[in-house]
Amino acid sequence: MSPGNLAFTLAAFALALGILIIVHEFGHYVAARAIGVKVLRFSLGFGRPLWLKRLGRDRTEWAIAAFPLGGYVKMLDEREGPVAAHELPRAFNRQSVGKRFLVVAAGPLANLLLAILIYWLLFMHGTAALRPLLAAPPAATAAAAAGLKDGDAVRAVDGKRVMSWEEMRWELIQSVLAHPVVTLEVENRQHEIALRRLDTGALNAADPAPDLPQRLGLVPYRPPLPPVVGEVTKASAAEEAGIRAGDRFTAVAGQPVSDWREVAAMIRASPGRLLKFDLLRQGQRIALQARPAAVEEGGRRIGRLGIMAQDDPSLRAQMLTTVRYDALPALGHATRQTWSTSVLSLRMIGRMISGEASWKNLSGPVTIADYAGQSARLGWSHYLSFLALISISLGVLNLLPIPILDGGHLLYYMAEIIKGGPLPERVMEIGQQIGLGLLIMLMAFAFYNDINRLVSG
Repeated sequence: MSPGNLAFTLAAFALALGILIIVHEFGHYVAARAIGVKVLRFSLGFGRPLWLKRLGRDRTEWAIAAFPLGGYVKMLDEREGPVAAHELPRAFNRQSVGKRFLVVAAGPLANLLLAILIYWLLFMHGTAALRPLLAAPPAATAAAAAGLKDGDAVRAVDGKRVMSWEEMRWELIQSVLAHPVVTLEVENRQHEIALRRLDTGALNAADPAPDLPQRLGLVPYRPPLPPVVGEVTKASAAEEAGIRAGDRFTAVAGQPVSDWREVAAMIRASPGRLLKFDLLRQGQRIALQARPAAVEEGGRRIGRLGIMAQDDPSLRAQMLTTVRYDALPALGHATRQTWSTSVLSLRMIGRMISGEASWKNLSGPVTIADYAGQSARLGWSHYLSFLALISISLGVLNLLPIPILDGGHLLYYMAEIIKGGPLPERVMEIGQQIGLGLLIMLMAFAFYNDINRLVSG
C-alpha cells in the first residue's frame, strides 16, 4: 500500500472510530445528565489527556486522550472517591437500579440509533440494491413446485410491493410466520404478470433463518459474465504469470470456459496447484501457467490468482436498482435493517461459540481500517453504510453479558433486581477479571486474524 493510500485509510478509520466512540459515550452522558447524575469527565480515548477543557455548570472535563481505541464517561461515584454531602444525591451509586440500568444501556442503544439514522438518510437519498430477480429454482423445492422460472422478477409478496432482494426476504419471513402459503406476484421475461403460490409448510416457521429464500428455492439470478480480466493485482500470481487486463479465458486446465464464475471456481478449487490457462489477447491465442496462492477463507484453503472481472455497466444495471423512500417509510426500513443486522450478528456470535462458524470470521482493527478505506474510496454512501454496520456491531458487542462490557454491568443489575440488593463486591471483582480475560482473548484472536489476512493478501 502506498503512503498516500495508507494515510487515506488511516484517516477514514480514525474518523469512523471517533464518530462511533463519541456517539456511544454521548449516550451514557445524556442518560446520566437526564437522571441528575453529575458527570466529571467525557474522554475520547484512554490515558493521559492531550487536550482538556472544562465546560458547563458542573465544570465537566472534555478530553482527548493519548490512546484512541475507546473512551469513557466518568461520573460522580462514592466507590471512586469521597463525595461531598450536598452532592450525594447526584452520585451514580446512589441511583436506583433502574436508573443505573438506563445509563449503562444508553451507550449501545446510541450506536443502534446512529445506524437507524444513517440508514434512514440513505434510504431517503436512494441506495443501490439487488433486484429481486430469480434464477431457475433447484428441483424439489417450493419455488420449483410453484412454477417459478429463470428470469422471473418478484413484484410483491402477499400483496406487499417489494423493490429489492432484501425487502423480498423480509416480507417472506413475515409471511411464513403468519401462514404456510405465500403468494408471489412475478413478472416474466415477456412482461407477463402472474401469481405463484409457495407452500412453506415444510419449513420451521418459528425460526426463519436469513437464508429463507434459498431454503424455498428462490435463488438470485446471475447473468452470464464474460471471462475477461478487468484488473490484475500487483505482485500477484497472475501478474507473475504474465496475465494482463483485457485477456479473455477460453480454457482452464484444458476445460473450456465461457463464464467468469467457471474461471473463479476452478481457481478457488486449486490452491497451490499449477494451472494452465488458454487466453485470447488482441485476437491471438496464448497459453500461460500460474500457481494460485493458497489462502485461508472461512476456515478452508482456497486458491487466489489476483484478478478481477472486467466491469460491465449493462450487467450491473440489469442486476441493481435504486431504492428510495419517503421519510416515514424510510424510517421503518432503516429500523428493520438495523434489527435484522443485529440479529444476524448475534447468530454469528452464537455459531462461533458453538463451533458452527470459524473464529477466523472475527475481525480486528486492521481489517476494519482496511474496510474503512475501501468504502471511503467507493463514495460517501458506501462509507456511511460501513459506518452503520460497524456501529451496529459495536452496539451488539457491548450488550453481550461479559463483565467489563456494558452488557456485563446490565447483567449485574438484573441480578440485583432478582436478589433484591447489590451483589457482593468480591463477586463483581472476580467477574471483572473474567471479563477482562475474555476481552483480551477476543482481541488476541482478532489481531491474529488480521495478521493472517495481511500475510495471505
